[in-house]
Amino acid sequence: MDTRDPTPTTQADLPQFLPIVDLSDLGTQAGDVRIALALDDAFGRIGFAYFTGTPLSTAEQEAIFAASRRFHAMPDEAKRTVSMNAYHRGYMAPNTSLIETSSVARVTRPNFSESFMFMHEVPPEDPRFGQPLQGPNNWPAELPGFREVVLAYQAKMEVFCRRLLRPLAMALDLPPEHFLPFFEKPTTFLRLLHYPPQAPDSPDDAFGSAPHTDYGLITVLLQDMSGGLEVRRADGTWLKAPPISGSYVVNVGDMLSCWTNGRWQSTPHRVKNLSGHGRHSCPYFFDMDMDAVVECLPGCASPENPPRFPPVRYGDYLLERLNRNYAYRKTGTA
Repeated sequence: MDTRDPTPTTQADLPQFLPIVDLSDLGTQAGDVRIALALDDAFGRIGFAYFTGTPLSTAEQEAIFAASRRFHAMPDEAKRTVSMNAYHRGYMAPNTSLIETSSVARVTRPNFSESFMFMHEVPPEDPRFGQPLQGPNNWPAELPGFREVVLAYQAKMEVFCRRLLRPLAMALDLPPEHFLPFFEKPTTFLRLLHYPPQAPDSPDDAFGSAPHTDYGLITVLLQDMSGGLEVRRADGTWLKAPPISGSYVVNVGDMLSCWTNGRWQSTPHRVKNLSGHGRHSCPYFFDMDMDAVVECLPGCASPENPPRFPPVRYGDYLLERLNRNYAYRKTGTA
């Protein structure tokens, strides 16, 4: 992991608005009850939390960071040989993602970042193969061992997020197994992001990642020690979410907010890298099946708080946003 910051953030340094949820006893009866209460508090107040005590080891975190740095250190021509394909998998060069669907800001500049996107594996024999977003990942031939590291990390993250479905349901006073049918074939993304340094006097509207919310259920972000992530509070102020070594920053996505009728917030966030050096982060997005219909959950509405959002098929919501935000989808090229 990036250790160039000699003074990693400690819990005592953190702003009080951003809770820490310890997952060390995830999967035990008492642990899931405790975690459920903590999730409801964190996601209801801010939509964000630090997760500590996850099943992911320091070595596994260091391995995915090392893989990301190996890829982003390649020459530009080599990276472009695995450019985004029609299934939203591959390399995205800087300034090719403009967040037109942002509900929190009028975004006028593309994101100043580059990334390599992977999604869930869909082999040719899978009945979904060839449908929207259901196809092969791109793999760089020049990096031996790279594919194995990425697949191992993806697999570990999927297992971890599936385990989170129980306390998430319990937090909403639902049966622990309530969410499982919606995730038989989850839609997952792993994005290996590199943010070049931005000048201290860069324009106010120049971002590594412009203000936005995420699309799906939850985002589980592994960030290096560079800083730069900010979260918008309900009063409109932006507060820093400084890195804690070994932890994840987890946030609610749009679909989870819709499911809970706004009880849990899909909170705007942004990134501006003023560290003076490159910033790396590895967000993992864990979302429901493409065909899952998201509508207000039992217990999340009342006569005083009727359902705010119409039912929506997740795949339709996702595709509409991808089609508007990514340059390669507008041109029809891979």
